[in-house]
Amino acid sequence: MLKRRLIPKLQMKATRFGPALRMVLVTTVQFREFVEIGHPVSQAKIYEAQAADELIFLDLDASVQNRETMVDEVRKAAEEIFMPFTVGGGVRSIADFRRLLSNGADKVSINTAAVETPDLIGQASGIFGAQCVVLSIDYRKDDRGFYSVWTRGGRIKTDLDPVAWAVEGERRGAGEILLTSIDRDGTRQGMDLDLTRRVAESVSIPVITSGGCGLAVHFVEGFLSGKADAVSAGTYFCFKDENPMQTRAQIKNAGVPIRLHT
Repeated sequence: MLKRRLIPKLQMKATRFGPALRMVLVTTVQFREFVEIGHPVSQAKIYEAQAADELIFLDLDASVQNRETMVDEVRKAAEEIFMPFTVGGGVRSIADFRRLLSNGADKVSINTAAVETPDLIGQASGIFGAQCVVLSIDYRKDDRGFYSVWTRGGRIKTDLDPVAWAVEGERRGAGEILLTSIDRDGTRQGMDLDLTRRVAESVSIPVITSGGCGLAVHFVEGFLSGKADAVSAGTYFCFKDENPMQTRAQIKNAGVPIRLHT
């Protein structure tokens, strides 16, 4: 039986210090409120020591500002940590994939570019392998109960349904799906289990779900009720006195097959 994965999410924003841009680690609430909490690479080293399975680095405003992902941070992370990590934000071309992968990323996440240029999914998959291509799907639920995919950091609504888009992404060559509920992001009120389950049951590739973790039981629900292959969280690990190793033990005690460290 495949082990489920626990994946801390490190969300970054660019802050200007004099003439240079520097990436800072932030937490978010529904993609609107931002709190600066430290340095992404330093935090990544802590997560590695606490036995996380993988990491996800997301440059939150690269697409909005129409700039490249901060490759320097990717290179620094690759020099400091020795675990798989995914990088996303501002990726628009095969050249961007190549630059991130050659600087140490194991996978590349695409969201806005995948929607605006769907052929990029298949092109990247064909060149680098499907295992390197993560289709990131940010979504909201409206007052009528309908889901829709949002791009540009949650600013632009599309006509895409998240489940149908996940299926199409797999067909085009994506090797993994990263789901993020904008409505639940940073709220710590629990995950969107219904949408997660629907996506997981509709595709054959791994599904990572995120948005809303506030208790260890929310991870358990994501795995069992949501049928996710992995659960990712940012705010949970930044503001709770509970690290990935402790959370992992609680997940294991609930009967979820997950890697343990002794």
